[in-house]
Amino acid sequence: MAATAAPAPVPVRSPLPWSLAGRTAVILGGSSGIGLAAAELLASVGARVLLVGRDKDRLDSALARVSAAAPRPETAPAQRDAAAVRPGVGAHSDVPAAFPGAAETQADVRAMSADVTDGDAMKEVFERAGSVDHVLMTAGYPSGIGPVTELAPDAARTAVAAPVEAVLGIVRIAVPRMEPGGSFTLTSGVLVARPRPGMAAPVSAAGAVETLARALAVELAPVRVRANAIRYGAIDTPLLRSRGAAGAEGDAAIAEAGAGTPLGRFGTAEEAASAALFLMANPYMSGEVLTVDGAQSLA
Repeated sequence: MAATAAPAPVPVRSPLPWSLAGRTAVILGGSSGIGLAAAELLASVGARVLLVGRDKDRLDSALARVSAAAPRPETAPAQRDAAAVRPGVGAHSDVPAAFPGAAETQADVRAMSADVTDGDAMKEVFERAGSVDHVLMTAGYPSGIGPVTELAPDAARTAVAAPVEAVLGIVRIAVPRMEPGGSFTLTSGVLVARPRPGMAAPVSAAGAVETLARALAVELAPVRVRANAIRYGAIDTPLLRSRGAAGAEGDAAIAEAGAGTPLGRFGTAEEAASAALFLMANPYMSGEVLTVDGAQSLA
């Protein structure tokens, strides 16, 4: 019986963000906050981006912002050519065409309204994306907040199980379309390291997501797909602000609350998103839980 050929090693490429030029990234939860900031950064280095979110109005606004961040047509070819000849980029340095069936536009950025918990919708998303290099999952809102003794069984079950089920469903759909060296980036929160009362259910869910990232890193290694998680501290995003005041009062409240952290402020969405690009670009990062919290977990 003929021996089964071993899979090729994971491609060796530059670990710098510009090596993401021409790669396809699907951003689940890309209409605001960290997901939107990651999409803008990816577009700025010439990546192909597919934004996914539930709110069509917010998604349309995000699409305009991300498209504006992409290189102009007159500068993009030069940027892509430069990326293609840099040492270490490897054989997959060609720049793919636009998303299948999509018309040529100024920026290679697309958006699709979908719920990450809807399996059929996710199948459509990845069919639209075609061949995929990276998937970032920032979608979701913590549920099950409150004392354990007051949580209804169904609410507790949903709060803990739903985020993990969503990730598993997306992985099952995405992996057959993933390129070697590609990656999944999941997100959790600093409360995994520093829990507080009333957060047992969402913290359990976040901890499960971190464990899942490590498990996926091992299971997907034979097909040369990586998996990592980012444990975020308090980041100044619409989600954080939705828990307090809005507008100018919100700015003051955010500044006052952030002043008590080790670095004297909360992180920006761009600072948080840059960690996702690092994990995508570095082909030797897998199975890691990267903390981006400005030392909040140490204070």
